[in-house]
Amino acid sequence: MAAPGRRPTLVVHADWSVDPRKRWLCQATLAQGGGYRMAAPRPVGDLDRLLAGLRAAAPAGGPVLAGFDFPLGVPASYARRAGIADFRAALKRFGTGRWRAFYEVAAAPGEISPWRPFFPARPGRKGEHRRIQLARGLGVARFDDLLRRVDRATGERPAASVLFWTLGGKAAIAGWRDLVAPALAAGAPDMAMWPFDGTLADCLDAAAVTLVEAYPAEYYRQLGLPLAAAGSKRRQRSRGDCAPALAAWAHGAGVELAPELRGLIVDGFGPAAGGEDPFDAVVGACGLLNAVLGARPPYEPVGATIRRIEGWILGQRPGAATV
Repeated sequence: MAAPGRRPTLVVHADWSVDPRKRWLCQATLAQGGGYRMAAPRPVGDLDRLLAGLRAAAPAGGPVLAGFDFPLGVPASYARRAGIADFRAALKRFGTGRWRAFYEVAAAPGEISPWRPFFPARPGRKGEHRRIQLARGLGVARFDDLLRRVDRATGERPAASVLFWTLGGKAAIAGWRDLVAPALAAGAPDMAMWPFDGTLADCLDAAAVTLVEAYPAEYYRQLGLPLAAAGSKRRQRSRGDCAPALAAWAHGAGVELAPELRGLIVDGFGPAAGGEDPFDAVVGACGLLNAVLGARPPYEPVGATIRRIEGWILGQRPGAATV
């Protein structure tokens, strides 16, 4: 079954990090015959030119589907405390006015507030920073109350990290402050954010570039990669063990892998632990293509809270609490 709506002529996934050296991008281009050709991953590069560069690279000016593995959305419990009714609109305010310290990570529990929600600024001594401190600072009873519904554990995977707990990573800060918010501030009439601007088909029909949240760890299972059950993506051998499954997926999906990419996959993306970044860029692109090609539904959320505030991960199966 083909995915509804206009098919993107460029599908891109960027593995994200607060460290620019760990940001990698993999793209697949729609060929004249209707299939996709996936290129070897490359560094993301200059963020000021990223979205414009993707628009320019799309064949025949067609739509771009761009996935990023940082959250797009905030938990509903936090949104109620902060007075956020629309995440897309809130992104334009973060870092300004009342929200001027939003991206400044709190160093001490007393600095935490709905307008400065990220904590802690540094790891500290063992036991110095506790999750309950963040929960209390943001006015919720439990740390898990700060999970979005898409982040919660399911029968298929464990819970994801709370986006405001910076010991779990600061990718959201780098993604929102340095990429998405500037694009929104500049007007960006040709950019949509799924699911905040409608269904995936609506977004692809209306915008030159559609941003979606992706989660490579979720796609391990969907693609049948051994890492879903065991192994570490930081080990070359574990990444190399995924080569047969990735090759089988590409063959079944009709996706052509560029020779350089095939070599990287078989090699396990090199001996360095940093090989996990281009590896996840590739896995993310495969996961997005699964939805584009109709092999897996995008799983459109229907709850207003998710569509306006919390967001969703493309291709993640919703649970009963999301409808």
